[in-house]
Amino acid sequence: MRRTKIIATLGPATDAPGVLAGLIEAGVDVVRINCSHGSWDDRNRQVRALREASEAAGKHVAIIGDLQGPKIRINRFAAGPVTLREGASFVLDTAMDPKGGTAEAVGVAYESLPQDVTRGDSLLLDDGQLVLEVMRVEGTRVHCRVVIGGELSDSKGINRQCGGLSARALTPKDRDDIRHAAAAGIDWLAVSFVRNPEDMAEARELLRQAGGSAHLIAKIERAEAVASLEGIIDASDAIMVARGDLGVEMGYAGLTGLQKKILRLTRARHKVAITATQMMESMVHHRMPTRAEVSDVANAVMDGTDAVMLSAETAVGEYPVQAVAAMAEVCVGAETYQFSAGRPRDRSDDQFETVDEAVAMAVMYTANHLRPQAIVALTESGSTPLWMSRVRSDIPIFAFTRHEATRRRVQLYRGVYPVAYDITHTDLALVDQELLGVMHSMGHVSAGDLVIITRGELSGVSGGTNSMKILRVSGL
Repeated sequence: MRRTKIIATLGPATDAPGVLAGLIEAGVDVVRINCSHGSWDDRNRQVRALREASEAAGKHVAIIGDLQGPKIRINRFAAGPVTLREGASFVLDTAMDPKGGTAEAVGVAYESLPQDVTRGDSLLLDDGQLVLEVMRVEGTRVHCRVVIGGELSDSKGINRQCGGLSARALTPKDRDDIRHAAAAGIDWLAVSFVRNPEDMAEARELLRQAGGSAHLIAKIERAEAVASLEGIIDASDAIMVARGDLGVEMGYAGLTGLQKKILRLTRARHKVAITATQMMESMVHHRMPTRAEVSDVANAVMDGTDAVMLSAETAVGEYPVQAVAAMAEVCVGAETYQFSAGRPRDRSDDQFETVDEAVAMAVMYTANHLRPQAIVALTESGSTPLWMSRVRSDIPIFAFTRHEATRRRVQLYRGVYPVAYDITHTDLALVDQELLGVMHSMGHVSAGDLVIITRGELSGVSGGTNSMKILRVSGL
């Protein structure tokens, strides 16, 4: 069973008949809805379509709502793309006509740019494809010299090398999108351009005020976020390594090492880790990934990422279903190699803060030495399966829960698989037999197999897991 989860971004390509069903069949666990595009009428339609396709497939597919964040980008050109020549002068003007850009100047959507830059700064446009050096600032106009030129078209992003732009993570649009996301029942909410833990605390407060129960993902894509990384991890439920803007601000030479550091710290602090951006970009137009893309995905899997994400590959690509299938195949191959070497970390030197965490770690220590066929966790919130999944293992963890929201949420946890189940009586021996019967009917266990079961004494109490039991499957 594939342990690493796959996130696919929805878009025009997934609106075609049968594509959503194809994505789910190919292995999608979670979908991403990008709030930078379309309206909430469009997004609510996508939510309904995804829920219907998931139900038809008998699967629990989660939804991530990805906030746009601040628009740190240029505006538009009057006569189409322009070519900037190296050594030429070019002006970024926050007061210029948003549609009046020329080869000499263009408007900027980010009004604080003149206050955030100074002479000698390097500004990176279009993911670093073009580089401008700031020569001077006059009012709303930032006068620059073109260091690396090329074609520049509408609405391309602006980054300051090494970070330093003061834009807040949450814009008025984001606040409105949070309210809509809560109403739509989104499972995870991704916050773009996070700077510090306070940005995540603000997003969580706004979401809860709107009645939302989604868990929060911090997208690490700014230099400031790297400087506050551990605090941001603690303030979040998951971390996304958003390698596009992060690579531009921090430099591509160190990006791979930084990615590994973020994944390691995130899992060490018991949170969910996601790797994103251009993982199989060539499959936007081609049926097969490049060897470099295969290595990129495989390395993220072997570094312990919970999930890998497809963006343009599924949103606007020509082969969305094939992209998911290819990613699933690479994940399985990488996992096979990973678990063939080395003993998994069992946290034997750690201190545990809660009973359910201690039980979860005892289960994983036992499982990695006893080698049962499966682990079954009766859970309300999904916290016990999350703790378990932080310890590297190839033993599947089945989260049995009556809550659909929990079943969808755990889809993002590496090596955790949701199962719909509700306890209807208090005979624990009978419950054990029911659990083993469900596992047997699903084809996950056979007579003679060992299974570890965890549960709490009281049904309906979140965080109440306090026991583990080892059972051998009898003839069912």
